[in-house]
Amino acid sequence: MSLIYGADYNPDQWKMHPEIIDEDMRLMKLAGMNEMTIGIFSWAELEKSEGEYDFSFLDMITDKLYENGINFMLATPSGARPAWLSHKYPEVLRTTDKGEKCTHGSRHNHCFTSPVYRSKVREINRRLAERYKNHPGLIMWHVSNEYGGECHCELCKNAFREWLKKKYDNDLEKLNYQWWNSFWSHTYTDWSQIDPPSPLGETNVHAMNLDWKRFVTDQTIDFYENECAPLREITPNVPITTNFQWPELRGVNYQKFASHVDTVSWDAYPMWHHDKDCTVQGNDTAFVYDLNRSLKHKPFLLMESTPSCISYVPVNKMKRTNMMITSALQAVAHGSDSVQYFQWRKSRGGCEKFHGAVVDHCGHENTRVFKGCADIGEILKEISDVQNAKTNAEAAIIYDWESAWALDDAAGFLLDNKGYRDECVRHHKFFWERSIATDVISPDDDFSKYKIIAAPMLYSMSEKTVEKIRAYVENGGIFVTTYITGYVNENDLCYLGGFPAGVLKEVFGIWNEEIDTMYEWDSVSIKSIDGKEYTAKDYCELIHADTAETLAEYTSDYMSGTPCVTCNSYGKGKAYYIAFRDGGQFLTDFYAKITKDLFETETLPEGVTAMTRETPDAKYTFIQNFSDKSVCVSAENIVYSKHTPENGKVEIEAFDTVIKKK
Repeated sequence: MSLIYGADYNPDQWKMHPEIIDEDMRLMKLAGMNEMTIGIFSWAELEKSEGEYDFSFLDMITDKLYENGINFMLATPSGARPAWLSHKYPEVLRTTDKGEKCTHGSRHNHCFTSPVYRSKVREINRRLAERYKNHPGLIMWHVSNEYGGECHCELCKNAFREWLKKKYDNDLEKLNYQWWNSFWSHTYTDWSQIDPPSPLGETNVHAMNLDWKRFVTDQTIDFYENECAPLREITPNVPITTNFQWPELRGVNYQKFASHVDTVSWDAYPMWHHDKDCTVQGNDTAFVYDLNRSLKHKPFLLMESTPSCISYVPVNKMKRTNMMITSALQAVAHGSDSVQYFQWRKSRGGCEKFHGAVVDHCGHENTRVFKGCADIGEILKEISDVQNAKTNAEAAIIYDWESAWALDDAAGFLLDNKGYRDECVRHHKFFWERSIATDVISPDDDFSKYKIIAAPMLYSMSEKTVEKIRAYVENGGIFVTTYITGYVNENDLCYLGGFPAGVLKEVFGIWNEEIDTMYEWDSVSIKSIDGKEYTAKDYCELIHADTAETLAEYTSDYMSGTPCVTCNSYGKGKAYYIAFRDGGQFLTDFYAKITKDLFETETLPEGVTAMTRETPDAKYTFIQNFSDKSVCVSAENIVYSKHTPENGKVEIEAFDTVIKKK
């Protein structure tokens, strides 16, 4: 067994330069790479005109890779179709939400509903599977690339209407009620009257907007399954994945998509050094890694990352040399069984010709980046048996795609940026800084295995979720939530009887009267029962404690003297409610107090974290320094370090990593 180490490889671009392809083989081995992902954008090479297939170049590449000891993930090419297909079958082109038909170009601009496109994709995928089913170098199918986007053509409109009929039992009155269509006289009298949300038409029926997003997710998954059908039929033992993106690209609900992939894989492009304090980016990236690991509760794959700069951000900052290693190993520390780059060699032309790559335009190994990548290859060989190692998390943060959609759409609060994801990251920060393994889960996950669950700003929740929270606390769990929780149900209808939803008022022992949203220069003072003072920003709820104990009160403005942090004993557990957004130190002190007897934690220098993965035979701990200062830690059980231990301690330079194996 070994960890996957590789890159996206696009040899089609170098077909006229066979000497470069030969040199690539030498350099791949020199970098210690054992895998390449190929064929992602090869459709125009494989099918030059309709029905004219030519796999000879791909045959040569797959054989050459394998002969040089390098396996491959073979992609299906639907992410960027050839021009002949767009021009002969214009129905495959997407239609925008303004009714404009896209022309050929860019990528990811196809209609997921088009029968023609589905047929063409299925046919080329079948031919790929038939041709390479017995190739010993094939280790995985990489289906399409970064699925996303939506189409508003007539095919998609009709498919949406059929989706709605199924969801609402072909009962239009049921839909009208759940969408609250009596508002603004929006009642429908025939299914044909329903169009998807559009700036040219309807955007203010929030339940419709939610259902459209759900439909887009389901239609994307259905298209993906159409792609997978011939692969599963012909190569049943070859696992299948598709690369997810950052969760702020929320057009597709990955928590639903994850059950359809054999292994979760995703593309990580954190912007290191864009903040003076790299712990900010370190925490944010750790949150997303934990989310991807939690999608299937098993190791995932880092499918794309950059070894150095990102070409599409405002400031193209280079990774510092140590950060090249730490960034790669952070993925492994949080559950990845791979480190893979986009791209292997910089493209000579096009929009990504200055995007980071293992091999730069100079074409040789004598660069800082290549040497750093080679060092990573050596480290991954040294820790190869960490593959399939588990992360045993006893804390969890709930992050809910559908609640995020609903909250983004809500006409209220901070209108342009509600800050949901950032608030989840802030609560995750305490656990990450103290090296407490934490899952990032959905409301549909099993709650029972966690000692503590935090669900900040869980604006939308179904009655099923309400009951799960109630049962979790009653059975002894510790549950933490905040302002803007339990306001609406899954169709964005406000809960009657006040907030939080239903029985949660009993679970938390409070009820919420109203919420104040503040300008950026506003703040409200807070004092805890132990005399510590804090500041609230952005949001403050006016709540009333019924059975809950007050842990902190507002001390300024019209809310002065009212509770803002409460704890309620319910059954065998405790439910905490935080009615404001922390403007500083509160969350750190709060979680330190309520978790002091839950977890054993090692005291590490500021900016240093330790993440652990376990196999039946060993425990790997990745100690990573995200600060800009060198620190020293215990040298016990070291398997990787740049420095020789002295007096039982080992130095970790700024942005560097030490690995222990016990």
